[in-house]
Amino acid sequence: MRSKHLAVLSLLALALAAAACGGNEDNGRIHASGHIEATQVRLASKVGGSLLEAPLQEGDAVHAGDLVARLDTADAEHELARARAEEEAADARLRLLLKGTRVEDLNRAEQQLAQAQAELDNANRDLDRLEGLAKRGTATEKARDDARTRKEVAGRQVSALHAELDKLTAGPRREEIEAARAQRAAAAAAVAGIQQRISEATVVAPRDGVITDRIAEPGEVLPPGAPIAVLTDLAHPWLNAYVDEPSLSRIKLGDSVEVRADGQPKPFVGKVSYISPEAEFTPKNVQTPEERAKLVFKVKVALDNSSGVFKPGMPADAYFGQPIGSSK
Repeated sequence: MRSKHLAVLSLLALALAAAACGGNEDNGRIHASGHIEATQVRLASKVGGSLLEAPLQEGDAVHAGDLVARLDTADAEHELARARAEEEAADARLRLLLKGTRVEDLNRAEQQLAQAQAELDNANRDLDRLEGLAKRGTATEKARDDARTRKEVAGRQVSALHAELDKLTAGPRREEIEAARAQRAAAAAAVAGIQQRISEATVVAPRDGVITDRIAEPGEVLPPGAPIAVLTDLAHPWLNAYVDEPSLSRIKLGDSVEVRADGQPKPFVGKVSYISPEAEFTPKNVQTPEERAKLVFKVKVALDNSSGVFKPGMPADAYFGQPIGSSK
């Protein structure tokens, strides 16, 4: 009798062991556990400054383009006003060069040249007269030297005014116009850069989602790139499950997957959206310690979260394939 009981217990133990070894399958389906994940975006401003406005609270739903935060731009506005003034000045300089020399400037230069030429003519006459007198001995040597010096000064003045008139007649050089254009372009680039900084001080939602973390509060002075809030796309979550290599051949992209979550009486339907091409060790939070040494492949199961059941970090179970004997 005792030996019969021992035999029964041995058979029961073998059955339990076989059930434990095949725990990753359920009626011919592949069973894998994992956690729900969702796309998260850490919202931040490229520029730093005092946080003026952050109207959204944790749990608020947002749409793409909704205001998330606004930083103070007073200093940048002052810089923009100064940069715009410099741009206008550079534009005025360029337009002045492109118009060339004014008629009034040419007339004035011609008058100055005529006066200098008249002075030179007078100096020549005086010198000729004094040289004649010096030959007759009625003029001093000093008077003749003074007249000669006056002639030389008048001649240099005429040459300088001739050069100035030629310059005004020719107008600005091509290099001067190109330099003025470059200065205007640099000033315009400075204006555009400051305008970009001002626009980046306003942070908007890049996509639909839910604010799941509010990191900064109004009044805080933030450095560039400091996170302000976390936006989570709860409408398109997925389940990360890990499947061993022998079972991987039975899973294909696009396959329907039965997903069960704790506390939910009815299963959900997901689709295989990604199968990792490389094996990895089983994550500690997915399998038992005995199975952690096995190499497995990550499989992502895309989920429809219109009911709002799935949340990041939630554990869930995936059942791949159809039960044995059932038809698709």
